[in-house]
Amino acid sequence: MASASSIAASIASKTKTKKKHFVAQKVKLFRASDPLLSVLMWGVNHSINELSHVQIPIMLMPDDFKAYSKIKVDNHLFNKENMPSHFKFKEYCPLVFRNLRERFGIDDQDFSNSLTRSAPLNSEAQGRSGARFHTSYDKRYVIKTISSEDVAEMHNILKKYHQFIVECHGNTLLPQFLGMYRLTVDGDETYMIVTRNVFSHRLSVYKKYDLKGSTVAREASDKEKAKELPTYKDNDFINDGQKIYIDEENKKMFLEKLRKDVELFLLMLSFKCCLTNCQCFLAQLKLMDYSLLVGIHDVERAEQEEVESEDNEAEEEGESDGGGVGTPPDSPSNTLDSTKPLPPGEFDPAIDVYAIKSNDSAPRKEIYFMAVIDILQHYDAKKKAAHAAKTVKHGAGAEISTVNPEQYSKRFYDFITTILS
Repeated sequence: MASASSIAASIASKTKTKKKHFVAQKVKLFRASDPLLSVLMWGVNHSINELSHVQIPIMLMPDDFKAYSKIKVDNHLFNKENMPSHFKFKEYCPLVFRNLRERFGIDDQDFSNSLTRSAPLNSEAQGRSGARFHTSYDKRYVIKTISSEDVAEMHNILKKYHQFIVECHGNTLLPQFLGMYRLTVDGDETYMIVTRNVFSHRLSVYKKYDLKGSTVAREASDKEKAKELPTYKDNDFINDGQKIYIDEENKKMFLEKLRKDVELFLLMLSFKCCLTNCQCFLAQLKLMDYSLLVGIHDVERAEQEEVESEDNEAEEEGESDGGGVGTPPDSPSNTLDSTKPLPPGEFDPAIDVYAIKSNDSAPRKEIYFMAVIDILQHYDAKKKAAHAAKTVKHGAGAEISTVNPEQYSKRFYDFITTILS
């Protein structure tokens, strides 16, 4: 039996040399207003199809964490209006990310369908250094543009990240990394990474916060507040008097996961956890500047909006002449919507993996979506210089965000414990 590394190498060599002779593409047209997204859709579809012919290895080998597959397409004959005639698509560590998808309970074909049946949707969110975000059309996944430095950092942590996911059985608040790609169009290289969406595909988030446990310059700007769904920060959370109302069992499980993810050492004395001396993932790898992303779904508000929406639809139907046009049978459909509908305020924990219900004594019936994000920031010379500069500006005791990983993880965890009620 061939080793996983030789299999990965065969993928790479095969896709490098394969000549494509396109005549027609009748099923999937990969139409997107942005040619880059069309290339992403084409590439993910191609990658998953290629992997479906590769036997799943018994175990991953060291070379699998360095492997890649890539393909160059020239002068294709289909979908000229939406796709460039020349492009390259590269997937990093295909066997590793396939294994991660499996450990996160994500079927490869479902993953491909989510990213290719219809074009990804633009998001108004913008990350550090101008990173752009899209969501898959069914809102299950987030596609983020990243830098070449982020790709290098991902390669640095991928082996330990995979080991961590194996050991915790995928039960983590960390980002679920599902695929990483390089797209080359007109000579320009764009790097993208796909993660599971922290928020729900069907339950609207009415307020969201990005929390670091820091209070210096941690307020949403006026420009941010003008957005339809602003991202508020630590001081906004405190000034709003916001709390996360979850029951003791959920609180215990959440904090146990958070400790494993971010602290230097798990001193789980209050919960008498057996993981007392286990070094954590993020601090061990000298990562910092991550955040807890919190999204809040107001169940009663959602119910009211649903009633109003149904009333409006009833009025529109009454005014209609009954000549509605049905959905064409070959139109992209949301496969999630074909499942059994859930009542208001309910969710499928296999899909909304970051969701927790509010407790019975909460002022409002809410659902919280909480996950650790932006974990690819390494505490390097640049961060150390920023720490020194901010210390001079704000004083040694100021709660600045740029501190060493051990201090960052402790302060971050301590702050999160104070917001849970």
